[in-house]
Amino acid sequence: MPEPTTPDFDLAVIGSGGGAFAAAIRATNLGKRVLMVERSTIGGTCVNTGCVPSKALLAAAEARHIALDSGRYPGISTSAGPVDMPALIDAKQSLVETMRAEKYVDLIGDYGWEMRQGNAVFAGTQDNPVLEITGADGTRTTVRAAQYLVATGSAPWAPPIPGLADTGYLTSTTAMELEEVPESLLVLGGGYVALEQAQLFARLGSKVTMLVRSRLASAEEPEASKALMDVFADEGIRVVRRAEVSSVRTDPATGGIVATATVSGGEQEFRAAKLLVATGRRPVTEDLNLDAVGVKTGGRGEILVENTLASSNQRIWAAGDVTGHSEFVYVAAAHGSLVVENAFNNAGREVDYRHLPRVTFTSPALAAVGMTDQQANAAGIRCECRVLPLEYVPRALVNRDTRGFIKIVADADTGRIVGITVVAKDAGELAAAGVYILEAGMTVEQVANLWSPYLTMAEGLKIAAQSFSTDISMLSCCAS
Repeated sequence: MPEPTTPDFDLAVIGSGGGAFAAAIRATNLGKRVLMVERSTIGGTCVNTGCVPSKALLAAAEARHIALDSGRYPGISTSAGPVDMPALIDAKQSLVETMRAEKYVDLIGDYGWEMRQGNAVFAGTQDNPVLEITGADGTRTTVRAAQYLVATGSAPWAPPIPGLADTGYLTSTTAMELEEVPESLLVLGGGYVALEQAQLFARLGSKVTMLVRSRLASAEEPEASKALMDVFADEGIRVVRRAEVSSVRTDPATGGIVATATVSGGEQEFRAAKLLVATGRRPVTEDLNLDAVGVKTGGRGEILVENTLASSNQRIWAAGDVTGHSEFVYVAAAHGSLVVENAFNNAGREVDYRHLPRVTFTSPALAAVGMTDQQANAAGIRCECRVLPLEYVPRALVNRDTRGFIKIVADADTGRIVGITVVAKDAGELAAAGVYILEAGMTVEQVANLWSPYLTMAEGLKIAAQSFSTDISMLSCCAS
């Protein structure tokens, strides 16, 4: 029987997170027939188990910490009791469900694409790929589309440490479902998830120890690692660097966790009530049967894509975490829109990450945009850098919190700013401003002479730029 020449849909999307929705919205606006397939909960990682719930809990933990830390403001005295964890988790879940409904589920009806709950697997051939969808009731259907988008995201990954699988360890997902605050917590990892979760539970009342292979936030400036080490030390979080965990077991006497690690050449044991593994994430691709349709994957399971986000099968595209690219929901959303433009409008657009902002929501936060000092040098840029301690930023003085810095990396030959890193309250907002500075190709001199409102953290960017040519310790307030 001959194959039908007309596809059932113009675009079939596997997944329902930020990248999937951005693509479906854009394609529907172009008049395309769209099918979305989701095997689990609509909304993907960000709204369900990632950004939204974690930042909601971080905000609650910060409120408790501010109460306990009120002594830094003369004349103010407050206290905070134990955390009602079930109430906190219920409130977090209520927020998640509201945002999932308003920002995801309701939009499906508003835009009018078709949504199917089920498991989608590629079948057919490289020249004629199809999707086989198995519903919850076991019903199987076959769907043909003109174009396909894989937006299945990523999942927490645990290293193959002997004994780990038998310990019932926590991930960033399951940790946010705990019904009580652990008395003590071991955290494996030093990246953004580990940093956020370690501070979250410390501020809720856990005694936290982090086991880190190299340093905190190892992909960012070394000054950021040092600043966060100091912050965590102030808050009672123990950070053990150069720790290689060799085995993990459950203590039969206490039911707690015992981790054995090599630290600077010697073996040590670390004990805690719970263990959180935050050693990264891996793309979700293993059950998609990608080989059958000629889609190549990398060593971590990521779909290998061109800069246009096309896979090795030119009718199959990928967006978001599944590509192995930067794991931010705004990256996934940008991917989704770009895929539709390239697939249906032949736009030939490519992803440009040069000025991608990145934020870790510790408190103070870590945020950066553009190159680090090391990356600039590796790129052949003769760079000049300045690190401005927050003690020179009036807003930080008013906040009575000068923990952190602002670092600017500039091309020494042209003065053009190529990177900004900040550890400070509202660092994410400074990184957002940094996107515009880098995108415009602004120089240190230009930023040093811009208007900047007094008593804002953003004023720190101007002061940091001034420090390239001025002794900022000799400036008065608002000095231009």
